[in-house]
Amino acid sequence: MMATTERTLVLLKPDAVQRGLCGEIVSRFENKGLKIVGMKMIQITSALSKEHYAHLVSKPFYPDLERFITSAPVVAMVLEGKEAVEVVRTMCGPTNATKAPAGTIRGDLSNSTSRNVIHASDSKETAAKEVPRFFKDSELMKYDLSKEWLYAGDE
Repeated sequence: MMATTERTLVLLKPDAVQRGLCGEIVSRFENKGLKIVGMKMIQITSALSKEHYAHLVSKPFYPDLERFITSAPVVAMVLEGKEAVEVVRTMCGPTNATKAPAGTIRGDLSNSTSRNVIHASDSKETAAKEVPRFFKDSELMKYDLSKEWLYAGDE
């Protein structure tokens, strides 16, 4: 049975941008065989923060999260690939970077829960809402990568 191709949203947070980690993080996804179908640098506004983190707005830590996520540009990406949501989440590691294993993005590049360099959609359903929140259809590219070196013919 072939795994389905999925799209997922990734945000390289202000700490990743300010620390110059974007290239390293992007290369990890490319090296894994994920395809970048959308990428741009944006400034998240207070309104967009409240929409994106609606499930956290009532939490006591939300004001700090909003200050952080709106403090500097982020790099927004849409990645595509086989089981992309799960693959990207695994590559990121747990939200609490102190618990993230070495080899994961957070495990290697962060030691914080809130300043953890990356956001990734946590489910296919979430990705379906988050991708259009940050990208218009016209900003998402359609092109082929050679899969001959990534997967067997029956995958």
